[in-house]
Amino acid sequence: MNLTNLFKIALKALGNNRFRCFLTMLGIIIGVAAVITMLAVGQGSKRSIQAQISEMGSNMIMIHPGGERRGGVRLSSEDMESLKTEDLEDIRSQTVFVTYVSPVVNSSGQAVYGANNTPTTIYGVNRDYLEIRRYRVENGDLFSDRDIQTAAKVCLVGKSVADELFPDGQNPIGKVIRFGTIPMRVIGVLESKGYNSMGMDQDDLIIAPYTTVQKRILAITHLQEIVCSALAEEYTDRAIDEITDVIRVNHRLKDTDEDDFSIRSQQELSSMMTSTTDMMTVLLAAVAGISLLVGGIGIMNIMYVSVTERTREIGLRMSIGAKGRDIMAQFLIESILISVTGGIIGVVLGVGAALLVNILASYPVYVQSWSVLLSFAVCTVTGVFFGWYPARKAARLDPIDAIRYE
Repeated sequence: MNLTNLFKIALKALGNNRFRCFLTMLGIIIGVAAVITMLAVGQGSKRSIQAQISEMGSNMIMIHPGGERRGGVRLSSEDMESLKTEDLEDIRSQTVFVTYVSPVVNSSGQAVYGANNTPTTIYGVNRDYLEIRRYRVENGDLFSDRDIQTAAKVCLVGKSVADELFPDGQNPIGKVIRFGTIPMRVIGVLESKGYNSMGMDQDDLIIAPYTTVQKRILAITHLQEIVCSALAEEYTDRAIDEITDVIRVNHRLKDTDEDDFSIRSQQELSSMMTSTTDMMTVLLAAVAGISLLVGGIGIMNIMYVSVTERTREIGLRMSIGAKGRDIMAQFLIESILISVTGGIIGVVLGVGAALLVNILASYPVYVQSWSVLLSFAVCTVTGVFFGWYPARKAARLDPIDAIRYE
């Protein structure tokens, strides 16, 4: 019996029980659609987080003072004054894999203009900071090196601060605002960056020369933080090694001494968050995959029922010359047709569901082609695997006993 005739017989048998066939497909349909949707949501979240971290500077390196032990008590890094301007200059001049370097000193307080005010944070930095954190000046200009040298009372404001202090839409450029008791002239407005992956408003800030914040607001000479950027994300580890060597030499630390500073990179944050989203994606896909298993069991169950119902038909076919492999092929084809058709419908519904999640819930999704192919391949294998045993049972029936079956 040729393959074409086997397909015709299988299609006719399935057509005689359309509703039962659809119910059998339902498990496969739901399973495939769920797997594709869950993977799309997981990958969408991962790509969204990576994009937001990239906007913050995926090759950014942060250096903080390290906690020191005094009298058996480890002090907070905020109490330490181990980072100096000399460290900043040496990192800039003695490293190869570092492109931009900026000091950071900050203070939280109230920004005031006329009758309007808003709580915010002022960051004292140099010109490199905007390159490191990927900020852009939308209106106005960035402060100059001369402003840094003279600790000029000038600043740039984020979009959120500008909207709060100037709600009537007037241009902030040239206006004098007050941070605490210090008057500062606005020379620029930063381009909006929105919220980051941790839910923090990246536009709620004021940027000023670091010397201004050091001398006029905090009255300190040390640095609270140094931020750098590596040549590229893949050079981050080499840049960290260079920075470590420079600061240890500057701080006269012996080989046996612990670092009195700590270094973190955006790469660590990215790896941690993507590994978390990967784990959640696998978990979601595994839960959705259970539906595929249930669908496969449903196929096996229905094929068993089909073999039992058509025992006499099988006996008649075998008595007129059909071989066991023909009978087995017939039932395998039926099983595969059920699973593949269910898989196709499941793929369409899964992609459609992912797009609906994106449109209705505004949640980032990303349908990967491999997830569609994998789901389709799994449902095909499911049809073969769960259809093989009932087909094998049908092929081993004794023709005489099958004809006599009631």
